[in-house]
Amino acid sequence: MATAFHEGGDIDARSTAALARRLVDDGSQGLVVAGTTGESPTLDDHEKIALLEAVVDEVGDETTIILGSGSNDTRHSVELTRAAADAGADAGLVVTPYYNRPNAAGLKAHFTAIAEGSPDLPLILYNIPSRVGINMEPDFLAELAQVPNIVAVKQANDEQLQAIPGLDLLAGNDVGFLRVLELGGAGGILVASHLAGGRMRQMWDSAQAGDLEQARQTDLELAPLYSAMGVTINPIPVKAALEMVGICSATMRLPMVEATPEEKEEIRTLLSQAGIDLPERGTL
Repeated sequence: MATAFHEGGDIDARSTAALARRLVDDGSQGLVVAGTTGESPTLDDHEKIALLEAVVDEVGDETTIILGSGSNDTRHSVELTRAAADAGADAGLVVTPYYNRPNAAGLKAHFTAIAEGSPDLPLILYNIPSRVGINMEPDFLAELAQVPNIVAVKQANDEQLQAIPGLDLLAGNDVGFLRVLELGGAGGILVASHLAGGRMRQMWDSAQAGDLEQARQTDLELAPLYSAMGVTINPIPVKAALEMVGICSATMRLPMVEATPEEKEEIRTLLSQAGIDLPERGTL
């Protein structure tokens, strides 16, 4: 989920909690706080835990709350994951280390250390080579599944959407959600659900009922929304869209900047094509 900021750049915990409430009411079965869409690289640990606590207070009894607790520093990741468990998180999302790009032995040691540091907290691996510069192959993911509390993978490499023995499969991109459902996967950690959570939940419900044709039809209808979320780098488009529908400010922290007028116009057009209700211009 996105993180709301005040105009000056401070976190807006109240608006973030309100967004959490909206997402749950729209059908989301879990929320990720301080992930990529939440602008995690510009949040310090105190802010991440404050956001987590605000969301737990709002919806913690109703849904699964996950904190993005991974980084490219193993010691830091261990400490933040422990703090997440203490603050009420139900799971941690741990990304593949970026920039230092460890080899397979280093990756295994990194994830094992995080898991052993919080043995009672389920962990979701996050494979996103487009952002971190390293990819975890399916065989290696299956090896990591042997670590007791590593339970799932958020797969953002759409070329590797396949079942992994021992891990729940979660789509990491909106366009991969249907494929994961077709494979019998667990679901997705998505962006478009900020705007169409109800319909994306219907896709999941349809798949669980064995009605993949209905899931495919809904996915087709939502294709313009998926395109809107990719007009420029995430989370710029979703923050712009959230402001358009009157949910929270599009304010971002540098180095992320708000969408340009041209990008906003494209986003608005695509949202309309996807059937997203938009207030009349100038009414917010």
